Amino acid sequence: MGCWAIGGPWTEAGRALGWGQVDDEESVRAVRRALDLGVTFFDTADTYGAGHGERVLGRALAGRRDEAVVATKWGYTFDESARQATGEDASPAYLRRAVTASLRRLGTDRIDLYQLHLGDLPVPRVEALLGTAEELVAEGLVRAYGWSTDRADRAAVFAQRGRHATAVQHSLSVLRDAPELLAVCDKLDLASVNRGPLGMGLLTGKYGAGATLPRDDVRGSAPTWLEWFRGGRPAPEWLRRVAAVRDVLTADGRTPAQGALGWIWARSGRTVPIPGCRTVAQVEENAGALRLGPLAPDHFAEVERRLAAVRSAALRDADRPHWPMPPIPSARP
Repeated sequence: MGCWAIGGPWTEAGRALGWGQVDDEESVRAVRRALDLGVTFFDTADTYGAGHGERVLGRALAGRRDEAVVATKWGYTFDESARQATGEDASPAYLRRAVTASLRRLGTDRIDLYQLHLGDLPVPRVEALLGTAEELVAEGLVRAYGWSTDRADRAAVFAQRGRHATAVQHSLSVLRDAPELLAVCDKLDLASVNRGPLGMGLLTGKYGAGATLPRDDVRGSAPTWLEWFRGGRPAPEWLRRVAAVRDVLTADGRTPAQGALGWIWARSGRTVPIPGCRTVAQVEENAGALRLGPLAPDHFAEVERRLAAVRSAALRDADRPHWPMPPIPSARP
């Protein structure tokens, strides 16, 4: 379960970074329902809701902490009282302050996977953090650590030099494959934690060409690192890909979201998708994918065949000058 949305509203320079207003009591019910349905991995970040997301997750896991694997992130700074992002800090001293604060907000004595949130940080600056990260492991405050980055070369160096580096979090979905990062995970025996597995909602089938997201939703405020929406509307090049594969993803009775999760599991056995949820209903739908498992090999192959055709057609598409394919996203989420 991805826990970005349950952090609630917070902003950066007046621009929304959350998913709009959230009912904290429903968020708590959603986390507990996820546990009941066999979901064990919960991914959050200290910056989600400027600390509020960790507090909500900690409250939801109270009394059931040992049933969960808790992953959080550090690197971005924020003002919790003002619910605002304020910048970033990649220093070893801040790492130690950040883990102490996250442990307090989560109400736990250890973090199972602690992830660097600054995806574009140069490798030498990341290497300077490894000594402190290893100290945190030795002290029992962190069980393992990872990096949230879409840069395969950097993830490889980090994993090779960090003794307890066990995971890389990166973008992966039917809409955007990540062969280089998956290859790094195979070579270096890393878990592949997958953000954006449902394309921020596009792969649920809820958003068509006429949909418009409000300005208090990060998808409506459209920061530069967000690729699926433009000006609060679904980007047409991505909607075409969804349309091209929807019937294959749902061919064996799955919902579109369950099919998208099944594609990820069929893509690699190392994957741990973290679909975002903020209601019990969303949790129940996504958790239903556990029962169905990976897509069948023939369905997976058909999805790949259709997407190859769509990608080729996109090179000639008339609207591409107006809706250019975005660059590789930063790891901000």
